[in-house]
Amino acid sequence: MGNIGYYIFALVALMVAFLVVKKVASCMIKSVVLLALIVALAVIYYLHFM
Repeated sequence: MGNIGYYIFALVALMVAFLVVKKVASCMIKSVVLLALIVALAVIYYLHFM
């Protein structure tokens, strides 16, 4: 019976880890997209006004 509790704990820990990684990855993707937009706007500004 002790093994069932261990497997339930491992399953819950795995789900929590998955959600944390998903949130961090989502934040990283948003940061990369924002950085790409800033670079693109800077290039457009430089090519247009310089």
